[in-house]
Amino acid sequence: MPRDESGAIKADWLRAVCLEAGADDVGFVSVDRPELASQQLEISMRFPRAKTLISIVARMNRGAVQSHTRSIANHEFHEAYDTVNEAGRHVVRKLEDLGIPAVNAIAAFPMEVQTFPGKSWYIAHKPVAEAAGLGKMGLHRNVIHPEFGNFIVLDTIVLEDRVSEESKPLDYNPCVDCKLCVAACPVEAIGPDGSFNFSACYTHNYRDFLGGFLDWSEELAAATSKQDFRDKVTPGETVALWQSLSFKPNYKAAYCVSVCPAGENVIAPYLEDRIAFADRYVKPLQEMKETIYVLEGSDAEKLVPSRFPSKTPKRVRWTVEASEIFSFLFNLTLTFQRRKAGHLDLTCHLLLTGDAPMEATLKVTQRRLEIEFGKLGTADITITTSPETWMSAFTKQFDLDAALQDEHIGLNGPKDLLQQFLACFPVYGDVS
Repeated sequence: MPRDESGAIKADWLRAVCLEAGADDVGFVSVDRPELASQQLEISMRFPRAKTLISIVARMNRGAVQSHTRSIANHEFHEAYDTVNEAGRHVVRKLEDLGIPAVNAIAAFPMEVQTFPGKSWYIAHKPVAEAAGLGKMGLHRNVIHPEFGNFIVLDTIVLEDRVSEESKPLDYNPCVDCKLCVAACPVEAIGPDGSFNFSACYTHNYRDFLGGFLDWSEELAAATSKQDFRDKVTPGETVALWQSLSFKPNYKAAYCVSVCPAGENVIAPYLEDRIAFADRYVKPLQEMKETIYVLEGSDAEKLVPSRFPSKTPKRVRWTVEASEIFSFLFNLTLTFQRRKAGHLDLTCHLLLTGDAPMEATLKVTQRRLEIEFGKLGTADITITTSPETWMSAFTKQFDLDAALQDEHIGLNGPKDLLQQFLACFPVYGDVS
């Protein structure tokens, strides 16, 4: 049995098992590490005997991911996920044969999507990889391995045993802050200030996943004729979705991964000639003719025609619909539009009435939105309303003046501040 004197599994032996199984790098993290505090409750519920998380990495072939032919890039993503999952399976089989319980937590899909639009994953691989010293998240939110760069995929194995030596996080970030990911993103989901517009990324890049399929199916159900459906959804869009259903889902962009020069084995061409690097990898993506999916009233809708004249924006609806107020408030953080916020500096106390009264503070500052429960700080405006009225306030059909007049909304403070706040979000509901 590969154990040390204390009874823990020998780290060197376990590392060799992982590498032999097909992983390109590996790290070990105790489940009680502070870096994993936000995940510990769910891990303990799903894997009550878990003691260690094994983080494994599989490299992708850079040339494929950097290709401007996105079917090639997408195929490489899928192949790499198959590789890392197969490695996880082999590691688990080896451990089980030795009487050591373990579970492969699966890289990417399948997930617990029956909870949509709720949380569908039970282990977030990126924080585990960071804690295991396998990289740091860069400006683009992808983990950058110190050698392989962001051309990696991640998986986590849950182990019901201790390992003799844990891995430590990197003491530096491989991200070189070149902002090529900012320049390449067709919806400016990545802000140069480090902010991230989740709704812009999700709406376009994941159009052939989850909510995009939901939107397509509802357009089909609502169509009154073949021509009515084709007026809303082109044959090319339908066939692209068929391809994703048949041969695994394709990302519409993932350009941030393609253009990232960070990592010891990756960075040389960028350092040799930064302009040539951008011309080769970034410019073709910027000039590519393609449809960009945007939310009505979003930053992306306004940005695309001016910044990427070769691309065509198409309005689609926000499909992550919340049915209760807690999810809705979280939804606001996902759909906040930093450009539309401009120089707005606002603290709003939201007092929700009804069977379950609740208080929250919504603060907009430096183009960022923070939401906390309770009344914090001095409010510029105070809003008193029901959860149902508040959730309807972000739809196109909502009439603020009527809501104020009918006292469905009680407002203490300038109405124009409330209007400016509501304008920081795209239109919820059906598109025009």
